[in-house]
Amino acid sequence: DLMANFSIYFGHVLSGRFYPVLQQAIGVGSAFEGWSPREQDVVYRVLVPMTPPRGHTFHLERDTEEQRPSRNFRVRVQLECTCTREQQGENLLCFLHHPEEELRRNQDPSLLHTLCTGAYLDVQKTARWFYQLVRAIWPALPQSHTWRLVLLPSKRSCQFQVTKGRESFRIEVLFGVRQGDSDIFVSSQPRQACTPSTTWPETYAVAEVKFFKYIARQAPPDSLHLKCLQFFTRLQLGLGISTYTTKTIVMHLLSIVPVSRWRRRDFVRRLVGISENLRLCVEVRCLNHFILGNRWLPGEISLPPEVQMARTCNLFHHL
Repeated sequence: DLMANFSIYFGHVLSGRFYPVLQQAIGVGSAFEGWSPREQDVVYRVLVPMTPPRGHTFHLERDTEEQRPSRNFRVRVQLECTCTREQQGENLLCFLHHPEEELRRNQDPSLLHTLCTGAYLDVQKTARWFYQLVRAIWPALPQSHTWRLVLLPSKRSCQFQVTKGRESFRIEVLFGVRQGDSDIFVSSQPRQACTPSTTWPETYAVAEVKFFKYIARQAPPDSLHLKCLQFFTRLQLGLGISTYTTKTIVMHLLSIVPVSRWRRRDFVRRLVGISENLRLCVEVRCLNHFILGNRWLPGEISLPPEVQMARTCNLFHHL
C-alpha cells in the first residue's frame, strides 16, 4: 500500500519532466517469497522498473570485458527526434533539432544532463534523486500522519524505515530496467563492493519470485518447502554459506522433487536432501545458477532468448 501511494504521487510530481518514468513496484527477495531467514530483522526489497521519459530511449549494453560469469550491463541513454509530436500539438521541444538556447529557456534539461555520467544512466545519481523524491513526497502520503520516516544511507538504492509505536518496517527500493517484456531486469543492486556507478548487474529476482508463486499454486496446503528453506538458511548463518546458495539448491530441488513430497512427514528427509546437495556441490565446486541457462522453467516465467539459451553460470566458480 505504501509503495502504491508513492507511485501515485511520483506520477503527479514527475509529469512533464524528463526523469525516468517510475512503474509499479515489484516485491522481490525472501520477504516476498515467504522465507526470511531473520524473522526479527526483515528487509522488504522492492524493484521499481523505470522506462525512458519522452524524447529519450534506453539501450542495454552488456559489459563483455569482465571475465566473471555474472552479467553486467550499462544503460545508454539516447535522444530521439520528437518533431512530429511538436507538430501534433504536444508541448515538447525536440532535444535533437531545437537550438540549445531555446531549449535552456523553455524546457527542462534532458535526462543526459541530470542523472547520467556521459551517455550512461548513473546508479548513484538515480539513488540520490529518488531519496529527494521520497523526502519531498512523504508529508503528502496518508501514512505520514501515523508513521515516522527515517531515511537510511545507501549509494545504490533508497533505504528507509517507517515506525509506528513498536511496529517497524525496513524497506529497500532498487531501480531496474526491464529487458524487453521479460521478467529479467538490470538493477541497481551491486554484486561486489566496488561496482562502478554506471554498471547495472542483471537480476533474476522477479523471475525467482514468480517461480515461488508457481510452486505455491502446485503445493498442498500443508507443504513445508518454505519452512525447509528458512530453517536450513538459519542453520547456515555465520558459516560462510550465502543465503542465495541455499535458495538456489532448494529451487533446483523443487523443480525435481514433486511438491507433494514436501509435507510435514517429509521435513527431515528434505533437510537431509538439501544438506547432501550442498555437500556434493562443494565437493565438485559447481552449483549451477537456477535461472540463467535454464530451459525448463515454467512457461509463465518469461526469459529473453539470450538468457534462456546462455551457458549456465557456476555460482561456485570462486572455489
